[in-house]
Amino acid sequence: MQIEGLDEFITQFPVFEYRIVRTEKLSFEERVRQICRQECDRYGTTWACPPAVGTVEECKERCLAYSHGLLFSSVAEVSDIMNMQELLDTRMAHESITDKIGKFLQAEGYEVFILSTESCDICEHCTYPDAPCCNPGRMHPCLESHGIVVTDIVEAEGMENNLGGNTILWFSMILVRGQA
Repeated sequence: MQIEGLDEFITQFPVFEYRIVRTEKLSFEERVRQICRQECDRYGTTWACPPAVGTVEECKERCLAYSHGLLFSSVAEVSDIMNMQELLDTRMAHESITDKIGKFLQAEGYEVFILSTESCDICEHCTYPDAPCCNPGRMHPCLESHGIVVTDIVEAEGMENNLGGNTILWFSMILVRGQA
């Protein structure tokens, strides 16, 4: 799949690498959800996380309804890779890039579904499970929330997964289908 104007558009951002992949190449595994359940304090507290996003099978079906995904990464540097707050503070720059690329693809006539980093933190307090999401157009579930094994697709596409030192690679995938 070729997306007209993508190469030129994407170069205005600090995107480290990107690939357009067929969604059929994605791996969906329940074991990814185990990490969410056991290690993430956002599990069960936000519309962007399990179980609110649905079962892994439902997420797989949702993703496979799109033919391709634009998988991309950006790099952030921190003074101490073990400082979780400093690390998470770099995420918003990546989220901004993700939103802009998603809007570009929509303007090009594609229907998009955005999967990004970590859990949504647009609202100070998520309405889950008592009321609908306040920002459904801005809230992007994370790749892992859908059971996607990010390392599998990154390795299969020959992308960098770890640059070492005090750097982090943030990944997003914008699923696309159709074109007006």
